[in-house]
Amino acid sequence: MFSKEKKESEINIQQHELLENAQLRIKQKKRLFTHFVIFLIGSVFLILINKILKYGDTYNWFIWAITFWAFLFIMHCVNVFVTQKFMGKDWERVQREKLVKKQKERISELQKEIETEFPTSQINKKKED
Repeated sequence: MFSKEKKESEINIQQHELLENAQLRIKQKKRLFTHFVIFLIGSVFLILINKILKYGDTYNWFIWAITFWAFLFIMHCVNVFVTQKFMGKDWERVQREKLVKKQKERISELQKEIETEFPTSQINKKKED
């Protein structure tokens, strides 16, 4: 219990990343569910304001408000279930690897250009003189 030796973590890095990803997904789905509940309560509230309190009774404006809010909710659903699935952690990792590969290729091209323009044998000869 009070030993000075440090024990290795029981959860390795890969398991830790999986756990963080799972927690993120749970948080996203929880926010979506909360958005849905607020959408339902808000829709009822808008209808009550229009019909019972007779605010803007000549025109059913609540239909446009609820339609716009439903559109925002659908966009939220698409973001959570579609976009995150296709553009999640794996997609980010693949894109990062592609960029690193391009950077390494560009660096090697630049090194080749430098070696052809300024060969190291000539530099070494100038140093010796």
